[in-house]
Amino acid sequence: MKTRLYNARILTMEEEREVFRGEVWVEDDRIVRVAEADESGRMSPEGNPGGMHWDREIDCKADLLMPGFKDAHTHSAMTFLRSYADDVPLQEWLENKVFPMEEKLTGEDIYHLTRLAVLEYLTSGITSVFEMYLAPDAAAWACADMGMRCVLTSGLNNFTSSVKQQEEEYLRWNSESPLIRYRLGFHSEYTCSRELLRELAKLANRRREPVYTHLAETEREVEACKGRYGMTPAVFLDSLGMFEYGGGGYHCVHMSETDMEVFSRHGMYAVTNPASNLKLASGIAPVAEFVRRGIPVAIGTDGPASNNCLDMFREMYLVSALSKVREGDAASLNAMETLRMATVRGAGAMGLSEADILAEGKLADIILLDLRQPNMQPIHNIPKNLVYSGSKSNVRMTMINGGIRYLDGCFSVGEGAEDIYARCERIVERIIYA
Repeated sequence: MKTRLYNARILTMEEEREVFRGEVWVEDDRIVRVAEADESGRMSPEGNPGGMHWDREIDCKADLLMPGFKDAHTHSAMTFLRSYADDVPLQEWLENKVFPMEEKLTGEDIYHLTRLAVLEYLTSGITSVFEMYLAPDAAAWACADMGMRCVLTSGLNNFTSSVKQQEEEYLRWNSESPLIRYRLGFHSEYTCSRELLRELAKLANRRREPVYTHLAETEREVEACKGRYGMTPAVFLDSLGMFEYGGGGYHCVHMSETDMEVFSRHGMYAVTNPASNLKLASGIAPVAEFVRRGIPVAIGTDGPASNNCLDMFREMYLVSALSKVREGDAASLNAMETLRMATVRGAGAMGLSEADILAEGKLADIILLDLRQPNMQPIHNIPKNLVYSGSKSNVRMTMINGGIRYLDGCFSVGEGAEDIYARCERIVERIIYA
């Protein structure tokens, strides 16, 4: 399949490269050309040296092409708890609302509930997700069947999965589908025994792989770990050799000086989830301090039960605005840095170096954003418009692996949206209201 996206503004997310006019060519799953137009908006005569013939051509009408957003932390199938488990603190939310309902889920339920989340990702310009949830196989097949790129990580804990099972998943999903990858992980320090964590650290070191987990999300979590081990979660896990090959933490709200030193030393990612942390009153992550220390920051939505919206535009705004409030500095965390967190840094956290920018040879994970809506006018500065006034309503197209999965309000995912909604409604009725 050969696709030409022309008459576009283009933001490649390469360092120091400004928005320019031009076009992007895609062949199968790869970008084969990113070309600039002349001042009149026309391609030069030598712009098509091979005489490329197109299966599809899309006039972008001067709208913006850029790399898709990377949702670096989510639990997709929690769509079934959207607006059900609300307005309570994290531990009560987990123990009284979430865990009892999750016990009733089947793998088939998770497959269909994940498909509902994928529809929302597509409308938000999200082209890949870093997924941690029960039944990872079901989530993986849901994403693969719909053309969504997914990086799995395990929610290993004392009650589900095992290190042996995780290694089997790691081997299978790093070779099963071009859309699916797998990184090692576990739910959290507080749901895993020391023995289990030591076993996982051994696996990570044997495989030379990074490890990802929920980390320092609440003060209660940090204080409980200090009570058990005399150390914060990051320091305790580091003492087990967990991060010898890097990795990252989801949330990272309550981080000490020593915690940050652990992250810096191992080149770890901090994945911030501002909407979820606000809704659960967990706090505001020290994102500007991470940036000052050279700790790479990615952005995640968290799951649709704690957010409740899978919307990277809202997350970007909150990341930047909350940093300004926390720092007491309106100049803190500029829009372009925030946009990098939602794209390039997210790709780094997920191990998707082939999908980080728009460039020849990269994977064709591309979004088209409508600049001809009121919230994008006037066009003084496109990155600032995206972060401070952008909306899901601006997403015209979401292309993943060269396939257009969403275009001008229509999905192309192998099944009608209404059928997905109806199936998920039946699952909710059975689990929650039966």
